[in-house]
Amino acid sequence: MNALGRHLLLELKNCDLEVLNDLDYVRDCLHDAAEQIGATVVNDAFYRFSPHGISGVVIISESHLCIHTWPEHGYAAVDVFTCGDSVEPERAVKPLVEKLGSKDPSFIELKRGILPESRVGCESK
Repeated sequence: MNALGRHLLLELKNCDLEVLNDLDYVRDCLHDAAEQIGATVVNDAFYRFSPHGISGVVIISESHLCIHTWPEHGYAAVDVFTCGDSVEPERAVKPLVEKLGSKDPSFIELKRGILPESRVGCESK
């Protein structure tokens, strides 16, 4: 079986409350993470909610990185989704944990777009 992409889901708890509400800092963190994994940044979009919280995405040629923060809970949810073999999404984990100050991080990896290696016997009629 071959996967089209790798999707890391980061649960960052007990983060630095102030950085989770700093849009420029959070944007820089995701851009730095994209650089760490060897991705090519295409664009980004970020939004700061009132009274607090940020949502943002960095679009990369290889897919995307996104974040949603809840400063009032010291929590950030981060997705690093990559396609192909040219990038290493796991290299984003440590820098994001450190920069967001998470004292209770965890992550899981999902394989996305799992396709059979051969379609023998699956001919269209």
